[in-house]
Amino acid sequence: MHKLNVKEKYYNMLKSGTKTIELRLFDEKRRKIKVGDTIEFSNNSDADDKFTAQVINLHRASNFVELCKSINCRNAGFPSNEELIDVLEEFYSRDRQREFGVVGIEIQKK
Repeated sequence: MHKLNVKEKYYNMLKSGTKTIELRLFDEKRRKIKVGDTIEFSNNSDADDKFTAQVINLHRASNFVELCKSINCRNAGFPSNEELIDVLEEFYSRDRQREFGVVGIEIQKK
């Protein structure tokens, strides 16, 4: 089972089902995730608050701008692609995006 720690705002959206795609760098840890795998999500503000979900799709791209062309930004928790990209670039620099690529991990709660 894979484990992902998520900021509370985005964790709550994932847990409620309003967010079905978690966006990350496609680094060494995320390269191990495959469709059908289980992920345990934990709230970074409350380590006891957890839930599991199954990976139903992996959306890969070279950067978040490209990824946003192939997914619905609302499924990733944002009202627009522009806002999504602005927030993600606060977490992940363009250099890191180029180095690793990016992935949208589409989930379904168990």
